[in-house]
Amino acid sequence: MPGLSLDQLRVIHYPDARLKQACAPIDRVDDDVRALAMRMLELMRAEDGIGLAAPQVGVLQRLFVCSVPGTDKEGKKRDLVFINPVLQDFEGEDVAEEGCLSIPDVLVRVRRPTACTITGLDLDGNRIALRGTDLLARCWQHECDHLDGKLITDRMSEMDRIANRKALKRLESRQ
Repeated sequence: MPGLSLDQLRVIHYPDARLKQACAPIDRVDDDVRALAMRMLELMRAEDGIGLAAPQVGVLQRLFVCSVPGTDKEGKKRDLVFINPVLQDFEGEDVAEEGCLSIPDVLVRVRRPTACTITGLDLDGNRIALRGTDLLARCWQHECDHLDGKLITDRMSEMDRIANRKALKRLESRQ
């Protein structure tokens, strides 16, 4: 990430090819990684999102940020950063609508587990493990999909494709 101009980072949009690429692990947590995470949190908030993965700002590294309501003891949002995240211990199943900051005006009904555990590194390079349910677990799964080059468009049913056809064509025509 040396030479990365953080103030120039923006959320990139479908169909940018970088959104479909799998990301490389981060070798070490340093000031560059911390600065990237802070900039991503700023961009996520500016877009009123609850999560943002590094490939969504054109950085093909395994890092995402999120801030989901109900993640602290008072039921408020708490900023979380995950470096080299791994999901496991899935439970339950639910279908819910998901949107994506990189695919504006598109909503897709996605079936996902309702609970999971995430492991990875925090901004100090320490190993972390958290259990998430409901919206938090869904957010983690959505952002990890981004790190693997998967989008909600890959999970569309035929009905979703029909419902979102105009919005996707509009995004494709801007490319």
